[in-house]
Amino acid sequence: MAIPPEAFFLHGNLQGTLQQRIRQLVAEGIVAGRFRVGDKMPSSRGLAAHLGLSRITVTLAYTDLVASDYLTSQGRSGYYVSENAPVQPAFEKGSRPPIEGVDYGTLTGHRFSKAEHLKRPEDWAKFRYPFIYGQADASLFDHQNWRQCALRALGKRDFDALTSDYYDRDDPLLIEYILRNILPRRGIEATGAEVLLTMGAQNALWLAGQVLTRPGVRVVLENPCYPSMRGILAQTGADIDWVDVDADGLPPEALPQGVNVVFTTASHHCPTNATMPMARRKALLEAASAQDFVIVEDDYEFEMSFLKAVSPALKSMDPEGRVIYVGSFSKSIFPGLRLGYIVAPQGFIREARALRALTLRHPPGHIQRTAAYFLSLGHYDALVNRMKQAFKRRRQAMTEAIEAAGLQVAGQGGVGGSSFWMRAPEGVDTEVLAQELHAQGVLIEPGRVFFDPTRAPRNYYRLAYSTIPVGRIAEGVGLIAAAIARSGPK
Repeated sequence: MAIPPEAFFLHGNLQGTLQQRIRQLVAEGIVAGRFRVGDKMPSSRGLAAHLGLSRITVTLAYTDLVASDYLTSQGRSGYYVSENAPVQPAFEKGSRPPIEGVDYGTLTGHRFSKAEHLKRPEDWAKFRYPFIYGQADASLFDHQNWRQCALRALGKRDFDALTSDYYDRDDPLLIEYILRNILPRRGIEATGAEVLLTMGAQNALWLAGQVLTRPGVRVVLENPCYPSMRGILAQTGADIDWVDVDADGLPPEALPQGVNVVFTTASHHCPTNATMPMARRKALLEAASAQDFVIVEDDYEFEMSFLKAVSPALKSMDPEGRVIYVGSFSKSIFPGLRLGYIVAPQGFIREARALRALTLRHPPGHIQRTAAYFLSLGHYDALVNRMKQAFKRRRQAMTEAIEAAGLQVAGQGGVGGSSFWMRAPEGVDTEVLAQELHAQGVLIEPGRVFFDPTRAPRNYYRLAYSTIPVGRIAEGVGLIAAAIARSGPK
């Protein structure tokens, strides 16, 4: 059977160059069974005329498909669907609609789906005023050098890094760079046996929660804190104590007796941005030694310190191996990278490595090697410096806009970062406020989900500036102020 040119249409779901789109059209048609073995393809001239393209574009696409064994060329006769082309198995389809005969909500107890977390629209980038946290700004990212590093990692020399099952190991090039260049910036000395790569900081925190806690273990969380941490610990059965933070972060003197594990964001508290002073860090480590507990330090945004130098990490001051350090490249490269790391004593790393091997083996080898090249060739430091300068300008614009609008800052930190922690007047529900602002193209993050759920205030919210252009900040903040004014006491 001859396939007519009219069977092809370059719709919007296709990606890449024109040549790549034609290849995708043909390959999808063959795999889906619309084009069958032996079917004759339209001539390159006929298909080019139908699609309004040059004939060479179609010819190159056909040639590529022949090389991939989707098509076969029969000289002057033309191109045909190859007998070796991949096709879907021909299963008989059932006539009835699928049903769900098991109540999985009851079976699972909704242990995971009911956990609260930060929510943002999937199309957040289309909003004019996206004051949301932790997303990448395409205008700042080094696309060209990342692409070159990714291509280099695809080369024959790196074939083993690309294709091998590391089982419980990590890419030695990336581990070496972390040991020699990343950790010294936090004052940390470690060996390769004390570092484990993870699928981002959240995976690192999950591993820490699973390894360190179980029913009956007492855990301290900062109030407020990173929302997913509560969900992670809820799955382990640990007993959670909430300790309110102040302007200097977590107060060691407020820790309850009998605690086993303390989770803290000492250098840049989430979400208030408070930085724990050196005296308080020493007091926390002394308390850990005296009361025999372990500290999990989430150092999630230390690279974005552009106002003044950051203090050394708790881990660097730890004389007894009581600190489990969590780092990430999500904020400094891009969140979709999903690459983080744990630095801890070998006894902890041994257990965490075994658990990681049981669940996800290891982060993808190609991602690890690409990141290793990106870091080692200096592109990472250049990117961080570019982000710092941009964030510094945006922070200044945010400060001026917030002051002009008369909004109240609850926490902004003293070293930099990428957000402000805000407090609306009493009686303003920021979840309702966020819905109203959503309709005006403004995205904010309501603060209730950060707090102890038994006593969570509803008038806090976070404003981040990692993705919003400087020129839109004042107008966006003005819209927020106007909405708060409308929401206040009548």
